[in-house]
Amino acid sequence: MEAENAFFVRDYWAADYPHVADIWERTGISTPGRGDTAEVIENTLRRNGRLLVIVDKASDTVVGTSWLTNDGRRLYLHHFAIDPKFQGAGLSKPLLRESLKIAKEIGLQIKLEVHKDNMRAIHFYEKAGFKRLGDYDIYIIRDLNEIKE
Repeated sequence: MEAENAFFVRDYWAADYPHVADIWERTGISTPGRGDTAEVIENTLRRNGRLLVIVDKASDTVVGTSWLTNDGRRLYLHHFAIDPKFQGAGLSKPLLRESLKIAKEIGLQIKLEVHKDNMRAIHFYEKAGFKRLGDYDIYIIRDLNEIKE
């Protein structure tokens, strides 16, 4: 595909953070309560995580992300996003392909969360082989001050 030739996937560099944070903010993936800081990224990378970025060769600018964290049992795919200006150009395919390649090489299952109303993403992930995991609801405590003693 011609569009794929104008872009390449590589590992995240610390200098990428402003572009990554901007993409996450503009796509609605990152909100203040999520704690998506450069330090958090570096911490997950030290713990065998990966953050892949897809880069526009012409401008040498990050235009997409795929963040993989590793708990030793499975990989979790987070913050899979393409800059809104580049959506629809087929860039999600090579980015996901590289993400799944990592899971296969490491030999771990890969899991993701997707909003129930994001039909475009659901279709994309199902086409790539992901299956819905039953009827689970997801719970989280973001503010640790809310932990009941």
